[in-house]
Amino acid sequence: MSNDPEKHLVKDLTLMLLYLTSWEERDYGYSYRRSWKGYDFDTLNELAKEELLSGSHKAKSVYLSEEGTELAKKLLKNYRISDQE
Repeated sequence: MSNDPEKHLVKDLTLMLLYLTSWEERDYGYSYRRSWKGYDFDTLNELAKEELLSGSHKAKSVYLSEEGTELAKKLLKNYRISDQE
């Protein structure tokens, strides 16, 4: 994780936006959240390294991990932004 406050804020905001614009998919008895990855690729790569999201570099969408979803919800609460659910 970066010590740069601006970079940290960008990561927080990116994760929150990924969550807020995500949709739920169900497959083989599992449900997971997906979102389009129209954000800075370096930030997306950092979030993937932290296992908060995953997906192919060639795909246009990413999967939010359970940890990523929970952290996004926590960040929304910390920033006093209403959750859509």
